[in-house]
Amino acid sequence: MNRPRSTQVFLGFPESSPAGKQILAGAEAAPDFPREWFEFVNPEDPLHTFSIDLTWVESHYTCHFGQEACQGIDFQQTDIGCCVHGAYLADETDRDQLYNAVHEMPAKYWQHRPKGVDEYFATGEAIDLEPWLVWDELDGDDGEAEPSLKTKTVGGACIFANRAGWPTGTGCAIHQWAVAEGRDLTVEKPEVCWQVPLRRYEDYEERTDGVEILRTTIGEYDRRAWGNGGEDFDWWCSSASACHTHPDPLWKSMRRELIALMGQPSYDILAEHCERRAAGGFTAVHPASR
Repeated sequence: MNRPRSTQVFLGFPESSPAGKQILAGAEAAPDFPREWFEFVNPEDPLHTFSIDLTWVESHYTCHFGQEACQGIDFQQTDIGCCVHGAYLADETDRDQLYNAVHEMPAKYWQHRPKGVDEYFATGEAIDLEPWLVWDELDGDDGEAEPSLKTKTVGGACIFANRAGWPTGTGCAIHQWAVAEGRDLTVEKPEVCWQVPLRRYEDYEERTDGVEILRTTIGEYDRRAWGNGGEDFDWWCSSASACHTHPDPLWKSMRRELIALMGQPSYDILAEHCERRAAGGFTAVHPASR
């Protein structure tokens, strides 16, 4: 008697974890699927190579933060999306840009605006820690914890996260203000916030001829990109079919963000390549796509 063969499903996470449960339920795609990649040299720097995950940038993902479709990473706080921990600042430029954004953003957009913000700007004491920041620790390149600035949390979420019922809507106060007034999100929001769901990883490597080059990899900010804690999110959007609904592929819908990550000349190479692929019907299919 011939028995039907069962197909083993590799979840990529423990079956008992929230990630494993979401994948088993069909709400998210398992992470270890075949991906197509596009590699090219930066036209402005022969010692800089880009590796682009075409399966991600050709997907139709879109962020639903502040909308009903966003389930949030914590089911107890679905209206705050993935802004549970606050945003770690990348560098002084990131800090300065956030300072400028807060200085220019009208109070009506910000539900949890600290009472001392106006007084802080009035004193002009730039050496003081901004009322919306706090010192924390973040692992450095060597794995050792290093002091790092991050946005404060209020009620279990980033201080800039507006809750349901706020007049300007649920979601990031800075995002709402920037969109409403036509500001550049890659300038106004902290770097980590505007990059997600794109992930840029950079490292130096030795080419086969012994020359050291910089490799920049741009792909999906999936659960693993968050580190070990990613599997504990109640839900994550990059591999959820509910979020692969944009009419345009991501390389078009997030054009501004990709240009900020790559530079215009390199983005142009990527866009031309994706255009040719689309014209020939060779577009990669992300498993979360409907």
